[in-house]
Amino acid sequence: MRNIRTALGISLAALALVVTSGCAVTRGQETVGAYIDDTAITTTVKSYFFDNRFVDGTAISVETLNGTVMLSGFAKNSTEKATAEKLAWKAKGVKAVKNEIAIRP
Repeated sequence: MRNIRTALGISLAALALVVTSGCAVTRGQETVGAYIDDTAITTTVKSYFFDNRFVDGTAISVETLNGTVMLSGFAKNSTEKATAEKLAWKAKGVKAVKNEIAIRP
Protein backbone atom coordinates (compact mmCIF):
# COMPACT_ATOMS: atom_id res chain seq x y z
CA MET A 1 0.00 0.00 0.00
CA ARG A 2 2.81 2.39 0.85
CA ASN A 3 4.55 1.70 -2.49
CA ILE A 4 1.35 2.50 -4.35
CA ARG A 5 1.00 5.83 -2.55
CA THR A 6 4.62 6.70 -3.26
CA ALA A 7 4.26 5.83 -6.94
CA LEU A 8 1.03 7.80 -7.15
CA GLY A 9 2.65 10.81 -5.48
CA ILE A 10 5.60 10.74 -7.86
CA SER A 11 3.28 10.41 -10.84
CA LEU A 12 1.19 13.38 -9.73
CA ALA A 13 4.29 15.49 -9.15
CA ALA A 14 5.61 14.62 -12.63
CA LEU A 15 2.23 15.43 -14.18
CA ALA A 16 2.12 18.79 -12.39
CA LEU A 17 5.61 19.60 -13.70
CA VAL A 18 4.63 18.75 -17.28
CA VAL A 19 1.39 20.76 -17.07
CA THR A 20 3.16 23.76 -15.54
CA SER A 21 5.88 23.67 -18.20
CA GLY A 22 3.21 23.50 -20.88
CA CYS A 23 2.02 27.00 -19.94
CA ALA A 24 4.84 28.46 -22.01
CA VAL A 25 3.42 26.96 -25.18
CA THR A 26 -0.03 28.41 -24.54
CA ARG A 27 1.50 31.89 -24.31
CA GLY A 28 2.47 31.65 -27.96
CA GLN A 29 6.03 30.39 -27.72
CA GLU A 30 7.08 27.39 -29.72
CA THR A 31 8.83 25.55 -26.89
CA VAL A 32 9.59 25.66 -23.20
CA GLY A 33 13.13 26.63 -24.22
CA ALA A 34 11.76 29.75 -25.96
CA TYR A 35 9.93 30.66 -22.75
CA ILE A 36 13.16 30.34 -20.75
CA ASP A 37 15.07 32.42 -23.33
CA ASP A 38 12.37 35.11 -23.23
CA THR A 39 12.48 35.20 -19.45
CA ALA A 40 16.27 35.63 -19.54
CA ILE A 41 15.95 38.49 -22.05
CA THR A 42 13.33 40.25 -19.92
CA THR A 43 15.48 39.92 -16.81
CA THR A 44 18.56 41.20 -18.62
CA VAL A 45 16.75 44.23 -20.04
CA LYS A 46 15.27 45.12 -16.64
CA SER A 47 18.72 44.85 -15.03
CA TYR A 48 20.12 47.20 -17.71
CA PHE A 49 17.38 49.69 -16.80
CA PHE A 50 18.16 49.56 -13.10
CA ASP A 51 21.90 49.91 -13.75
CA ASN A 52 21.36 52.99 -15.93
CA ARG A 53 20.83 56.30 -14.18
CA PHE A 54 18.91 57.80 -17.12
CA VAL A 55 16.15 55.16 -17.19
CA ASP A 56 13.53 54.68 -14.47
CA GLY A 57 13.26 50.89 -14.35
CA THR A 58 10.17 51.04 -12.16
CA ALA A 59 8.20 53.10 -14.69
CA ILE A 60 8.89 50.90 -17.73
CA SER A 61 7.52 47.40 -18.23
CA VAL A 62 9.33 44.78 -20.27
CA GLU A 63 7.71 41.73 -21.86
CA THR A 64 9.38 39.34 -24.28
CA LEU A 65 7.76 36.93 -26.71
CA ASN A 66 9.86 34.86 -29.11
CA GLY A 67 12.76 37.30 -28.84
CA THR A 68 10.63 40.40 -29.46
CA VAL A 69 10.87 42.83 -26.55
CA MET A 70 7.84 45.03 -25.84
CA LEU A 71 8.53 48.17 -23.82
CA SER A 72 5.61 50.01 -22.23
CA GLY A 73 5.06 52.47 -19.46
CA PHE A 74 6.14 56.07 -19.03
CA ALA A 75 9.31 58.07 -19.65
CA LYS A 76 10.13 61.57 -18.45
CA ASN A 77 11.38 62.62 -21.90
CA SER A 78 12.32 61.36 -25.36
CA THR A 79 15.93 60.76 -24.27
CA GLU A 80 14.81 58.29 -21.61
CA LYS A 81 12.55 56.54 -24.14
CA ALA A 82 15.39 56.24 -26.68
CA THR A 83 17.86 55.08 -24.03
CA ALA A 84 15.49 52.34 -22.89
CA GLU A 85 15.19 51.08 -26.46
CA LYS A 86 18.98 51.10 -26.97
CA LEU A 87 19.46 49.16 -23.75
CA ALA A 88 16.86 46.59 -24.82
CA TRP A 89 18.72 45.98 -28.09
CA LYS A 90 21.91 45.19 -26.10
CA ALA A 91 20.43 42.05 -24.52
CA LYS A 92 21.56 38.80 -26.10
CA GLY A 93 18.85 37.06 -28.11
CA VAL A 94 16.74 40.14 -28.90
CA LYS A 95 15.27 39.92 -32.41
CA ALA A 96 13.09 43.06 -32.32
CA VAL A 97 12.11 45.85 -29.97
CA LYS A 98 8.65 47.45 -29.92
CA ASN A 99 8.89 50.71 -28.05
CA GLU A 100 5.43 51.70 -26.80
CA ILE A 101 6.70 53.92 -23.98
CA ALA A 102 4.63 57.07 -23.55
CA ILE A 103 6.31 60.35 -22.66
CA ARG A 104 4.75 62.08 -19.67
CA PRO A 105 3.56 65.62 -20.41
